[in-house]
Amino acid sequence: MERTGAGINSNECENVSRKREMSEEFEANTVDSLVDLPFATIDIIDDCGITDVPHINLERSKENEWNNKDKIKKRKKKQKDDQPNYFLSIPITNKEITKGIKILQNAIIQQDQRLAKAMNSDGSFHVTLLVMQLLNEDEINIGIDALLELKPFVEEILQGKTLTLPFEGVDTFGDQVGFVKLAEGDHINPLLEIADAAKRTFQEKGILAGESRTFKPHLTFMKLSKAPWLRKKGVKKIDPKFYEKFISHRFGEEMVHRIDLCSMLKKKQSNGYYHCESSIVIGQKPIGIRDLINEALRRERMGLQSKVKQIKELLLKPETQAKIRRELFEGRFINNSNEGNDVDFSAILT
Repeated sequence: MERTGAGINSNECENVSRKREMSEEFEANTVDSLVDLPFATIDIIDDCGITDVPHINLERSKENEWNNKDKIKKRKKKQKDDQPNYFLSIPITNKEITKGIKILQNAIIQQDQRLAKAMNSDGSFHVTLLVMQLLNEDEINIGIDALLELKPFVEEILQGKTLTLPFEGVDTFGDQVGFVKLAEGDHINPLLEIADAAKRTFQEKGILAGESRTFKPHLTFMKLSKAPWLRKKGVKKIDPKFYEKFISHRFGEEMVHRIDLCSMLKKKQSNGYYHCESSIVIGQKPIGIRDLINEALRRERMGLQSKVKQIKELLLKPETQAKIRRELFEGRFINNSNEGNDVDFSAILT
């Protein structure tokens, strides 16, 4: 005899089947939602044998790798696009300073002859005031205008006084760039003010100028980057012992008499100094023929700029524009009349 309730009727079977389907559907949805969470990179394996998550993680890993490479390329391109190619230079003309630096360079080369290729030529010694990017002739002309506009600001800062820069001691930037240090003193503040005025003047002209790091005036005499092959030869830094005898050496003083707009990339001059687009003379009296010529060109250019400005202002006046329109209209009317007369005259001849 069968006991009642011992078997399972059809309705109960359907309920059990429906519950199983709902349970499986919920479980699948739960796993799918986990894949989108930050910890989805962890392999998820459960009783259902789900093993497709690592495959998704692998694809995401490859995608992230490509994204990172793309970001690096864009960063390098941006760095290249922002690379400065011009700079404002205070040339070093004191022979005492250049002679002292040559002695320093020779002392280093005697200890490691491979470093000869890393030395700056004596004709190129300078202090950099500002770096910038000028991509074409138009921007170079704008840079020249900015330099000329800088002159009155420099004169206002100096108040007729001479700016003298004393150089003493040697140091490096990260053991990669060797430079002669600018000694401390009252000359620091006006030099920093001139650098700030230069940066402001050029940026107001729309020129990409200046650096994010703090301005530190210095006189570079060597760079390992000038000879990249040195690293392959085992020369990865400038050894402090090479210049230890010059740590407190006094190289001399430079009287600032000129600021040049120079190119980093164009061919250097025969004396080893950088290609110079324009200059301004600092102080009351220009020094040398070159300075006299530059000062004369500066005054002529400023005079032309003043005249161009006056012409622009005149053309912008309403009465001037009205007069131009009237003359143009009258000119067209006369031309039209002449054309009409020509037609009538030719008709009479025929």
